[in-house]
Amino acid sequence: MREYTIEQIGIDEYGKCGNIWNMETCPFTEKFRKQIIDGKRLVYIYKIGGEFIGEGDLVTGMDDRDYFIPGRRIYFSRLIVKKEYRNQGIGSDILDHLLEQAKWLGYKEAALGVDISNSTAIHLYEKKDFRCIAECEDEYGKFYKMLKLL
Repeated sequence: MREYTIEQIGIDEYGKCGNIWNMETCPFTEKFRKQIIDGKRLVYIYKIGGEFIGEGDLVTGMDDRDYFIPGRRIYFSRLIVKKEYRNQGIGSDILDHLLEQAKWLGYKEAALGVDISNSTAIHLYEKKDFRCIAECEDEYGKFYKMLKLL
């Protein structure tokens, strides 16, 4: 079993997430930065030997009530693991950490969105008792909105 840590980071370290996903091509990077600065996005990083391997975020403010209800439902975002580290249980570790943090913050439900084509992530979420509440489509494609009672 490898030694790892999961740590919350702030805006000063957020640029290092480019080691996990392409921040330059993502259309939401600036929105995420603003949410971090405004205190509405909590970023947790899975690290091995100080290297950023995975990320999972808790979003504590948004308009879509399927995803966020103040004091009741929190939104999980950016659950992602570097390609070469996938299928090793890291995503599960990050998700477990987010679930613990959400409970600690007093939330009763967790919500997320996942591309319909991402069967690996859907399997993980279902294994952790998330259930599909809606099938949707936007300019980026089809996705499921999923919910879990905490």
